[in-house]
Amino acid sequence: MEGHGWIQKKGLWANLMVVVIISLSEMEGVRGRNPVLHRVGGGRYTWAPNINFTQWASHEVFYVGDWLYFGFDKHHYNVLQVNKTSYDACEDKDFIANITRGGRDVYNLTQAKPYYFLSGRGGCSQGMKLAISVKEAPLPDRTLPHTHILPKTNGCSPLSLACSAHVNDPVFGAAFFVFLSLVFMS
Repeated sequence: MEGHGWIQKKGLWANLMVVVIISLSEMEGVRGRNPVLHRVGGGRYTWAPNINFTQWASHEVFYVGDWLYFGFDKHHYNVLQVNKTSYDACEDKDFIANITRGGRDVYNLTQAKPYYFLSGRGGCSQGMKLAISVKEAPLPDRTLPHTHILPKTNGCSPLSLACSAHVNDPVFGAAFFVFLSLVFMS
């Protein structure tokens, strides 16, 4: 009858493995979408005069968690976060934050709200100002079946140790950990 206890123990571990995999796959959906890095103006060094930032922003969708990248010559320009009144008047005094660091600067959009940026030192009067509206990140679509629990990537089997695509996959990592626990707990 000792064999029966071993089978029951294996069954318990197998059930636990299923619960862990399903829980992790559900948690993965909670994260929603990955943040996006928006290159302001569309290029690497496009925080510059005479670029239509309003037109550029109209083709972008900004969500909480996304990042803005400002690339510019820090000796001539800067990036200031301002309120709407200062934005409308191209006023660089009493700014909310100076995000200028080195001319290749990023800014994290942490709230769903309008954001206003401009360049002081006369840059704003040359068109260097940006107004965007940030939305809450969309929730994942829960109507789709969870087919990503054990995915195939690049022709690899999900349980193949040679398949390096799974190294950073939390669901695969948890499944592999539980699998090893089953093997070595016997």
